[in-house]
Amino acid sequence: MTCESASGESHEPRPLPWPGSDGKRAYVIADPARPGPVSRRANAVEAAQLEMAAVLLGHARQLVDEAGPEELRYLVAELTRTLADTLRIALRVKS
Repeated sequence: MTCESASGESHEPRPLPWPGSDGKRAYVIADPARPGPVSRRANAVEAAQLEMAAVLLGHARQLVDEAGPEELRYLVAELTRTLADTLRIALRVKS
């Protein structure tokens, strides 16, 4: 889906890293060369998500040999959530 701005430029909707008020995927349409406040906030949230992913990966590497079943279940749940965030960011950046 592509949207045309008032100046006639075409921009892809950017998925935001948080849901809309109805719980569904939220998007912003902005000029990448001149990001507005919503785009800048989304960039900051995504940067934090990537940092959290790096920290979680470090914890996972430490726990993998010594954690019990409950800790591993929690770790898998958190890794799954973080991987979903990371893939969403990577797919947006790739396109």
